[in-house]
Amino acid sequence: MLPPTPRAGNSSAYERIDSSMTKLGFLSFGHWQDVPGSRTRTGAEVLQQAIELAVAAEEVGVDGAYFRVHHFARQHASPWPLLAAAGARTSRIELGTGVIDMRYENPLAMAELAAQADLIASGRLQLGISRGSPETVVDGWRAFGFKPAEGESDADMARRHTDIFRRAIAGEGFAPANPHMTGTTAMQPIQPHAPGLSDRIWWGAGTRATAVWTAEQGMNLMSSTLLTEDTGVPFDELQAEQIAMYREAWAAAGHARTPRVSVSRSILPIIDEETQYYFGIQAQGAQSDQVGMLDGSRSRFGRSYIGAPDVIAAELAQDAAVQAADTLLVTVPNQLGPEFNARILESITRDIMPIVDAEVVPSLA
Repeated sequence: MLPPTPRAGNSSAYERIDSSMTKLGFLSFGHWQDVPGSRTRTGAEVLQQAIELAVAAEEVGVDGAYFRVHHFARQHASPWPLLAAAGARTSRIELGTGVIDMRYENPLAMAELAAQADLIASGRLQLGISRGSPETVVDGWRAFGFKPAEGESDADMARRHTDIFRRAIAGEGFAPANPHMTGTTAMQPIQPHAPGLSDRIWWGAGTRATAVWTAEQGMNLMSSTLLTEDTGVPFDELQAEQIAMYREAWAAAGHARTPRVSVSRSILPIIDEETQYYFGIQAQGAQSDQVGMLDGSRSRFGRSYIGAPDVIAAELAQDAAVQAADTLLVTVPNQLGPEFNARILESITRDIMPIVDAEVVPSLA
């Protein structure tokens, strides 16, 4: 691998000194399957390679390593061992999820696990949570022992779990102390406590209304490569509108801190024979938004960015949502292995992001 290449505005690949720059992270779905062409054939390989990619990404100046969470599927599952292991192997890069399905989570157990993983990583966790996405089983959270209370939907249950989790990591007591052992009956909080973790919780929002709710709740906003609504405008403009509504609601709520906002994009620069082999044909075709049905809702899916790095950079510089966000998560084809994806990420860091962050937007002509 090439030595780390500093980002524009950075003194080294390991230290950010310009907070106005867009943070760059990768988002891995963690697919694994023993099929021809896959370099990730087992559950062990996908976990080990995820850790190696986090290490390699840190070396080339990437700011974040994020992992999807799914259940009953050959993908990344419960994230805590992976986040803890990656935290122990890295020193600077943020470690996150996108997203944890809160229908499946015992919120107090999750509070313990999240705090421990965050302490191992010295306060670098960025936890994306939400109601979850379409899955391969029917109501899988029931098999985990959870069911909505009377009058609740599964989405309501996810928000209830979220409320308990956030109160727990903030230090609220949930169980009375045994006076025979402690001399008090005061309510006791979950231990250990991870300072600052409460400010590093993100909600994955698929609509503008959910983004407004997220702001009202005081959580950071995580917006994906799709929105479960469609107004006819291009995806990046609809997502930028979502972000604007979020920021307006955040200001109206009077929260003291500055929130963070991430968007995800599929970005595949053609940089060598191998990337040309896998993605060259796609690069020749028109890349545009797609509209379809998801979970019964008309949804808009964002386009992919595939081609020469300078062309991708000029296009991303005019992506309204990328410009409105402070964090860009790049979905990676993890089954092509950590070395392949590290080269992709290095190119994005070196060749694309300085242009995306430039004050003068390049022409697409």
